[in-house]
Amino acid sequence: MASQHRSIPRRIWKTLSSVATGITLLILTVIASAAGTFILQRPLTDPEQMLKAYSPATLRWLDAGQLTDVFHSWWFVSLLALLCLNIVFASLERFPTVWRYFSRPYRRPDAHFLTGLPLHVEIPVRSTRSGVEAAERAFRRLGMKPQHVGSGEEFSLYAERHRFARLAAYVVHLSLLLILGGGIVDAIWGYRGYMALTLDDKSNAIDLRDGTKKTLPFTVRCDGAGQENYADGSPRRWWSRLAVLEDGREVKRKEIEVNEPLVYRGLRFFQSGYGSTGQVGSIRLLAVSKKDPANSHELVLHPGENVSLDGDTEVRLAAFVPDLVINGNQIESRSDQPNNPAIQLAIRSKAAGDTRLWLFANFQAFAHSNSSPYDFKYKDLAMGYFTGLQVSYEPGQWAVWAGCILMGIGLMMAFYFVHIRYWAVPVNDGRGRLVLWVGAAASKNREQFEERFRRLVREIEQELKANTAAERRVKAAALVGA
Repeated sequence: MASQHRSIPRRIWKTLSSVATGITLLILTVIASAAGTFILQRPLTDPEQMLKAYSPATLRWLDAGQLTDVFHSWWFVSLLALLCLNIVFASLERFPTVWRYFSRPYRRPDAHFLTGLPLHVEIPVRSTRSGVEAAERAFRRLGMKPQHVGSGEEFSLYAERHRFARLAAYVVHLSLLLILGGGIVDAIWGYRGYMALTLDDKSNAIDLRDGTKKTLPFTVRCDGAGQENYADGSPRRWWSRLAVLEDGREVKRKEIEVNEPLVYRGLRFFQSGYGSTGQVGSIRLLAVSKKDPANSHELVLHPGENVSLDGDTEVRLAAFVPDLVINGNQIESRSDQPNNPAIQLAIRSKAAGDTRLWLFANFQAFAHSNSSPYDFKYKDLAMGYFTGLQVSYEPGQWAVWAGCILMGIGLMMAFYFVHIRYWAVPVNDGRGRLVLWVGAAASKNREQFEERFRRLVREIEQELKANTAAERRVKAAALVGA
């Protein structure tokens, strides 16, 4: 019974550390991420658009499964956590062997290694010293720094390159853990919301996905916004000039666009929309004195404001209809666009009392008389607008970006660097001859590596031939001198 209990944790370990489990979890994560991409997500999608895209029954089913908020759902977080455990367990399972390669390189091969290494040659040499010296010069000529191993008759050479490439897989594993961990942090502690501001409006609250509001520790003010269009009238660019206020003081200002957010205290404010409020923002008029037509005033009216023309007369905007249409005896608007604007002014004069006047932008000759001291002419108007801001707080993004950078490093280590090792060992070939055993091993790309190995062998043989020729010249010179 005890052995059975001990086997259960072992089975769990084997399951979570297996490559098959990792591949399965990775496929499920990709499928879930694709679902979060193709299924409309809240609050990025307008509620009316959601209702148009899905039937009420389908939408209830999607909401119940948190498929309209995939990246913050409990099951997606659980999937990421399981994938993190699989990466950790798989790394721990295989890391000791790789670490032995890295921390204790095999510098002095034994007899079994000498006979079992596939890539090796035996080069006859006259002496241990001459063979090792020739190999060392060949190594250095090819840009390697050989290490001397042992002494005396056990003297040999060892050289290697890019030992760090053995750790490439674990660098990639660490990068995945950072990316997945950042995603988990964002899913649990991060949030996204929406904020809509009109000109000179300010707010410190955002609408969250679940319909609640979240209060921010600072205030955002809109100092301007606009839309630039292509020649065909389609939107080309939305922009907003935002200011951040904290403790009543302006601490930051930036003009944002769709991919250029305002970032402050970990929150990002993205430009996500722009549109008309359906209300007038300002109206420009010309007020001409009835007594002296040369005496005129250009004035700008804003909703809710009174504008003084002189000490006795003031005017305000009483009503505004953006797209006038007469329906029976009723004045209505066909749309929120200023296609046929109608403006009603309320004029207060000490001499003439109160009066109201309608102005029609498209029919300026058609205007009622008024008892005030002024006649009014329409000049221009600007509609009120709102700018839509997508607000996100993603505290795990630093980990995600660090993971992406680290993954690039890990992939570069894996694809562009190969751990290669060379040995040059003087041995007896078993037939009474002294030979220089030269072997090599590469962690990958063995076919390409064979050509480099053959080049090293040729260099060593050339060095040995050069040594033999030099020795012969020395002997010949000695004989001549004798």
